[in-house]
Amino acid sequence: MTDLIDIHGVCAPGYEAVREAFAANFTEAPEGLNEQAARFSVLVEGEAVVDLWAGHADTARTTPFTDTTLTSVFSTGKAVMAILMASAVAAGQIDYDQTVASLWPEFGAAGKSEVTVAQLMSHQSGLPGFSEAVDPTIWFDVSAVLARLAAQAPMWAPGSASGYHPITVGYLANEVYRRATGRTMGQALRQDFPELDLWIGLPESEHGRVAQMRKSTAAPSLGAIDPIKQAAFLDRGSAPGGRGSAAWREMEIPSANLHGTALGLAKMLGVVANGGVLDGRSVLSAGTLDQLTRERIHGPDKVLPYTISWAAGLMRNDGLKVFGPNEAFGHYGWGGSMAMADPSRKLSAAYVMTRQSPHLIGDPRPKRLLDALYAAF
Repeated sequence: MTDLIDIHGVCAPGYEAVREAFAANFTEAPEGLNEQAARFSVLVEGEAVVDLWAGHADTARTTPFTDTTLTSVFSTGKAVMAILMASAVAAGQIDYDQTVASLWPEFGAAGKSEVTVAQLMSHQSGLPGFSEAVDPTIWFDVSAVLARLAAQAPMWAPGSASGYHPITVGYLANEVYRRATGRTMGQALRQDFPELDLWIGLPESEHGRVAQMRKSTAAPSLGAIDPIKQAAFLDRGSAPGGRGSAAWREMEIPSANLHGTALGLAKMLGVVANGGVLDGRSVLSAGTLDQLTRERIHGPDKVLPYTISWAAGLMRNDGLKVFGPNEAFGHYGWGGSMAMADPSRKLSAAYVMTRQSPHLIGDPRPKRLLDALYAAF
């Protein structure tokens, strides 16, 4: 099967089934061999046992997808956002239990004065979108977004339920982080993790490495539509326009526009898989790692049509079982990208691709790869 697609990279002995599964994602794809590119990276105890890529970075199929190609991973970047926030907690700059308003007084308006940082990170603040219609250009005016969200009343009682915040959580978390640390998340990512090819806010000098995305031909399923889901996903101003444009790439939207490699994502999630350690240096203490990964709320989500166990910015595998069979943590991105960590195996993995599917969580392509991976143990 692998002869049908030109696969590059490394696959350690014993993981041949993962390579076969990677090839099957191309050969059995209804779109055809040449209509997509992908990369799958797996680290065990911080060492790469699988790092495979194939396909073309452009829709004209003239530029090969390589180990330096960047992809937009949409909400998979929320996993990186969660670890960055945890690093500020580890440094004593932020406490998960403190109120957002203690750092950002304006946020306390309209019934949000008791919302904690942990509740914000676990999608409990009641701000999944704008309660009144906006022009999508507002997203390129960070001050306007923050002022509007700070003044807005929550769409449900904060702390009573989760309701996935597709875009807004990135603006809110970044502002909390900036006020507490004096840096944005994009700045901290480049300064504190320069060895990782991950970017929140991509400089123009790196745009030539970005793969072109192919949008899904079908819309994601959200279940019965109500005003909360409408605001989160379906209003004209629910998301920034110009995705893929230079302006969009250069913006810092930690929840939605991280660009990076699968290997970079797997290394970052390795912090969770390996007791808070990355390449021999401590990033998170054991106590902070526990605070990051412990359950903050569990129940039917008001936006996504799933019952979800949320940690402080990470999805927990409880119930969903989209990150393999064990207790694990991670995040999916719109269209199929994924990053995860399994501390029991000291395993971290990430999948990126250029052909988007309608799946918000649990895309069958990374699931096929994870099934093969765990069968190899």
